[in-house]
Amino acid sequence: MNIQKSQKDQLAKLQQIVKKTMDDEKLIVDNLLNPPEDIFTSGQKISDKVARFGGSWAFIISFFIILLLWILYNTITPLKDIFDPYPFILMNLILSCVAALQAPVIMMSQNRVEEKDRKRSENDYLINLKSELEIRELHEKIDLLLEEQIKVLFEIQTKQLEMLKRIETKIEKK
Repeated sequence: MNIQKSQKDQLAKLQQIVKKTMDDEKLIVDNLLNPPEDIFTSGQKISDKVARFGGSWAFIISFFIILLLWILYNTITPLKDIFDPYPFILMNLILSCVAALQAPVIMMSQNRVEEKDRKRSENDYLINLKSELEIRELHEKIDLLLEEQIKVLFEIQTKQLEMLKRIETKIEKK
């Protein structure tokens, strides 16, 4: 009967460990399952699209083609139809404006990407924390099981010693 009682106590302790761990993990799981949604303004959406296009081969190739057409048109056409003669001052001005406007837009997009990366790293940390909690729980369960098994073995050993003493006394009486 004593062994059954110790097994019931052991199960109750294991249930307490599981309940405590589930309570500890609830916040972590809720945060991982329901991350806050990103709400972008129209300016942020535009900057993301500009940065996505501005950092692509399509942009580089199309920009190169436009510049090549600009130069060809202004060098081949008759003088009266040229709108930007040889040093191509207007083209340089437009290129400077594109670079001046594109750089901050790309930086805004990169800042948002860094924020997303930070949130991902926080989620990775929470996942690692959850794993650590589960490992601690397993250690507690194993320690509890070992402790209870040692108690049961000790009780069995004491009973065996008592039985041996009884047998010894019976043999001595005969």
